[in-house]
Amino acid sequence: MKVSIITASYNNKETLQQTINSVLSQDYSNIEYIIVDGGSTDGTIEMVSSYGKRIDTFISEPDKGIYDALNKGIKHATGDVVGFMHSDDFFASTYVISQLVETFKRNKVDAVYGDLHYVNADNPYKIIRNWVSSDFTFSKLSKGWMPPHPTLYLKNECYKKYGLYNTNLRIAADYELILRYFGKYKVSSSYMPVTMVKMRIGGASNQNIKAIWKKLKEDYWALNNNNVGGLSTLILKNLSKVTQFF
Repeated sequence: MKVSIITASYNNKETLQQTINSVLSQDYSNIEYIIVDGGSTDGTIEMVSSYGKRIDTFISEPDKGIYDALNKGIKHATGDVVGFMHSDDFFASTYVISQLVETFKRNKVDAVYGDLHYVNADNPYKIIRNWVSSDFTFSKLSKGWMPPHPTLYLKNECYKKYGLYNTNLRIAADYELILRYFGKYKVSSSYMPVTMVKMRIGGASNQNIKAIWKKLKEDYWALNNNNVGGLSTLILKNLSKVTQFF
């Protein structure tokens, strides 16, 4: 089973190097690594180029935001399974993908996801928030549940059947895709109860009040558009995060 891993980047050279090394150090050999860069000017292009053929596909050109970049990566992916490793993130261990592939093969599902650690931006080994997920049910989805997006791997054929990220959404396209896939199209899934990814805090969705408000509006639109829930779902979704800090 070939696994395509896509990293979107833009002027993020310092953390991107750790991201790349994290992917390349996985003990699973059949990985296709794709980096989609937005036309960085901070030395990213030279740094990525120094890895040579260890990076299977490297694109560097202006894009319309992260979801446009992820869509570009999906279109270039030739793996059986596709997932993402953002340029601030890294794998929790060297055997995550081996475990992932074993889970896909054993359970014969469309999607596999796991747990996530949010870590301090300056000290990525200091855990700020521990997102422990669980097995999927539709009732959980309607109560605000979602799998941690950085841990979600999907069969490539799902993107061909059910569509890519909605680039009209600037912050919540990942949530919309999850609602569409798990709610509307009911993809089969399996939860892998291990910490897969460590994610630095400070993403686009929680940078300031304006971004938080925009995300809430986009989340609400996504819920309604996919007939999964409404205001109560949105409230429960945000309340569920509180326990992740303890």
